[in-house]
Parts: sequence; structure tokens; C-alpha cells
Amino acid sequence: MKGEVTEVRWKVGILTASDRGYRGERELTSALVIRELVEEEMHGEIIEDRVVPDEQDEVMAAMIEISEYYQADLILTTGGSGLQPRDITPEATRKVVDREIPGFAELIRYNKATRNFRPALFRGTAGIRGRTLIVNLPNTPKGVSVAMLAIMEDLEAALHSLHSGEE
Repeated sequence: MKGEVTEVRWKVGILTASDRGYRGERELTSALVIRELVEEEMHGEIIEDRVVPDEQDEVMAAMIEISEYYQADLILTTGGSGLQPRDITPEATRKVVDREIPGFAELIRYNKATRNFRPALFRGTAGIRGRTLIVNLPNTPKGVSVAMLAIMEDLEAALHSLHSGEE
């Protein structure tokens, strides 16, 4: 019908980088929070939900596969963005994206600061690979929730822009 708005259903991949999660030694509650927010707030479709160890090659390969094989519009990562030696998700992300989008990480850090988190300890980044937006999120359920709610509107705008060719 004329004037009827069709809701876009974004294809979203969730990628958790966690040695203990990969070995089944840790419940992956952050990924559950991402799933809930994507499905309920963004009306997105989870097309892949994967756990990999904190190995740069594994994280990169998963991002590439979710982007290219599954043709995700958006990949949201959790884990691997802190200060531990094996936290390599931001480095892996930078290696697979064509262009970085620093505003998402800046917005996450700003909102973490306003809620008494430690924003300086979050090293996440964001960028575009082909037509896929990749955003690193914190590794705790509360951190994921704060971050997602902070960037939700901008995520939607970025996805629309990326897929319409408009800026």
C-alpha cells in the first residue's frame, strides 16, 4: 500500500571471543543480552551466534565468514576488548575492516563514563567490511546493555546509510 512503511529486518551475527566460553567453562550471558536487544529493540534476525577462542586468526576468520558467507548486515562482538594479553578483538577487527568508524567506540566509552564504568579500559572499535558493519561491545552483560542502548539509534542510521548508499 502507498505510504506503508516496511520494517527492515537486519541480519545480525554475534561473535563471542572467549577462551573459557569456547571450552564450555563459562556461561555466555553477554551474547544472550545482545540477542535479546537485537531481536526486541532492533527487530533483527540472528543469523549466526558463534564462540571462538581469543586467537586473532580465529576471530578474524569468524568475522570474515559471518560477513561474506552469511552476508550479515551487522556483526556485534563481545569479549576480547580489555587489557589482558589475549584480548585481541579490536586488533582482529582493524585487520578485517575496510574503514574504521570511531564514533561507535567513542559513544560507548562516553556512556560507560556517565554510568561509573571504567571507559578507559574498553579498547573496542568499529568499522565496515564490504556492506557489513562490525562493532566491538564490552564483555559483561551490563556493559553490553549500556553500550547497545547508547548506540542503537546510530546503528540503525548507519545500517540504513550503508545499504542505501546515502550518507
